[in-house]
Amino acid sequence: MGANTENSNKIESSSDTGAIKLKKELGLIDGIAIIVGVIIGAGIFVSPKGVLMSSGSVGLSIIVWILSGTLSMIGALCYAELGTMIPKSGGDYAYIHEALGALPAFLYMWVALFILVPTGNAITAITLAQYIFQPFWGTCEAPFLAVRLFAAATTCLLTVINCYDVKLVTRIQEVFTCTKIFALSIIVGTGLYYLFSGHTEHFETPMEGSDWEPGHIALAFYSGLFSYSGWNYLNYVTEELKDPYRNLPRAIMISMPVVTTIYVVTNIAYFVVLSKEEILSSEAVAVTFGDKMLGIFSFSVPIFVAISTFGSLNGAIFASSRLFFVGARNGHLPKAISLINVKRLTPIPSLVFMCIITLVLITIPDVYVLIDFVSFVEALFITLSIVGLLYMRYTKPELKRPIKVSLFLPCLFFIICLFLVTLPCYVKPLVVGIACGFILCGIPVYKVTIAWKGQPDWLKRSFKIFNDTCAKLFICVPEEEYKDQ
Repeated sequence: MGANTENSNKIESSSDTGAIKLKKELGLIDGIAIIVGVIIGAGIFVSPKGVLMSSGSVGLSIIVWILSGTLSMIGALCYAELGTMIPKSGGDYAYIHEALGALPAFLYMWVALFILVPTGNAITAITLAQYIFQPFWGTCEAPFLAVRLFAAATTCLLTVINCYDVKLVTRIQEVFTCTKIFALSIIVGTGLYYLFSGHTEHFETPMEGSDWEPGHIALAFYSGLFSYSGWNYLNYVTEELKDPYRNLPRAIMISMPVVTTIYVVTNIAYFVVLSKEEILSSEAVAVTFGDKMLGIFSFSVPIFVAISTFGSLNGAIFASSRLFFVGARNGHLPKAISLINVKRLTPIPSLVFMCIITLVLITIPDVYVLIDFVSFVEALFITLSIVGLLYMRYTKPELKRPIKVSLFLPCLFFIICLFLVTLPCYVKPLVVGIACGFILCGIPVYKVTIAWKGQPDWLKRSFKIFNDTCAKLFICVPEEEYKDQ
């Protein structure tokens, strides 16, 4: 098979034998940019009121933000052990598969494929479109079709970029991560100036109105942790990380304190300028903040939110596509999704497949109703991953553990995750019931498509035709198969 010089160089650099595989192109800075860039999306600009609504007071709200960051940091450290002990891309899927077996791993893949990943991407894309159009429509709501079309176009654009070149993706991630941190620094700086001007009235009774009811505390953490979601995304791309034993934990140790500090000081800036009532009545806290403090420059806030969501969506598409790539490589999705393009060395079928599902969810009038559903399911499977970590401490002590955290940390994280999974059962039983029902629906799908050894010939032929068509359409081959001639 002939190949041009550029293709030959890329293939040779992927391994000593010239085999097709994902390249290790991500350094420490790229890892930090992925974690910070994915976590800091629209949440900190748009919905700090979710924490305030459930916690009831300024003081308790800030405590929840700090503890959410601390909890995410503990979880990230536990995942550093998992990621260096099982240095495979795929994150939770790879860890659950290694520790608990094929069926629980498939159920995670099942939910992630249709709900977790595409819903998060769809919400981010729609938020981006809404803030792009917001300056043109003022107080009026932007047309539904225009918002959805722009969100779809952005998703397709970023998918094409991710298909084209990993290095371009990481450069975009680094630039947009710096831009969103600059935007937040403007909010923080303005809030500090207002605070030092003597405006402390909103902090005179910070704990007044606190709601200590356990179910509402759990929901407050749901809102906080939703804004921190993405701390485990670097684990999805471990195989593309240079020196993962060293760079994975370092990226986590640098990124999480940075994000937590940014989130806490940004919320303090909001609370200094805006009253509790103003925050609770606002659809976008950062915009309300800008209208009050930035004057003629208030138009910049929607632009900054759009930039932030663009970078977050870019990182999420890059990282989560590797989840489906690994699932297909293990036989839990059609083999076509585990193919790699011979020229670009990127998992194009996985990226395209995820893009299609995201586009379908973008058409739903109100995808935001799925946020509680997503939060519950994500907390449930993170809990399973931590169970797997604790289980393998005793069943597989021989595994190499370059990072080994104190047993206290995964035990503490497990207890808190258990709290977050069980308490909402009586606060929002319908959401929990639907989530559990959807998860259980994956069992017959697993039995028919994977576990069933006597599949009829027509079903096997259908899978083969689909796989062969994708291989030809996207010029892809299985990992390690192609040899440069």
